[in-house]
Amino acid sequence: MSGHSKWATIKHKKGALDAKRGKIFTRLIKEITIAAKLGGGDPDGNPRLRSAIAAAKAENMPADNIKRAIQRGTGELEGVSYEEITYEGYGPGGVAVIVDVLTDNKNRAVSEIRHAFSKNGGNLGADGSVSWMFTTKGVITVAKSDVNEEKITEIVLEAGAEDLSEQGENWEILTDPKDFEAVTEAIKAAGLKTETAAVTKIASTYTKLEGAQANAMIRLLDTIEDLDDTQNVYSNFDMDEAPVAG
Repeated sequence: MSGHSKWATIKHKKGALDAKRGKIFTRLIKEITIAAKLGGGDPDGNPRLRSAIAAAKAENMPADNIKRAIQRGTGELEGVSYEEITYEGYGPGGVAVIVDVLTDNKNRAVSEIRHAFSKNGGNLGADGSVSWMFTTKGVITVAKSDVNEEKITEIVLEAGAEDLSEQGENWEILTDPKDFEAVTEAIKAAGLKTETAAVTKIASTYTKLEGAQANAMIRLLDTIEDLDDTQNVYSNFDMDEAPVAG
């Protein structure tokens, strides 16, 4: 588990996500739109839409934006038609990378992603080449300073969490995707704030890189993150925090 948390910490320290607030909103709107398109506009009967709305609210997205995204998905408002695609590949040192894309132009998406890989010492792989290494889990973090171990254990296990571990200054809670919402709600109901909460992919093993390879891997992940069509990027990359501290 350490690699997953370490990379999340690195990303947070670099401030990459904070600097891309507009990009976060764009991704959330696309996710709400496709969720409504595939499962209907009622969040009560559409778990994916419910999760997307919860994520949007966590980023303080205005209710009007959420409503319009749902209406574009259900066809009440005109909008762009998105296609969901997942690409798999390898970064420097054989690191496994999965990229979830929502695009209105498949040719552009694959061309940009292939270019990002090849420019940064990686290459695109075939479907299934790396996905077998990953499991989809809900991951929630809560600051240790907010709650002791006994209390957080009681809250999350009762709500259906699978695992609780210490990760630096946080408690990290793992859930089955279907229990993610219930566990998140139980934490909030107890008056606690989540530092992060997302359904994500976690690797079974991690590949540690150092020096030039680690820097090339960071560049690859940043390049892919910056593409307009990218929704999520997962990898089994691990490194020491020193190269990007601060």
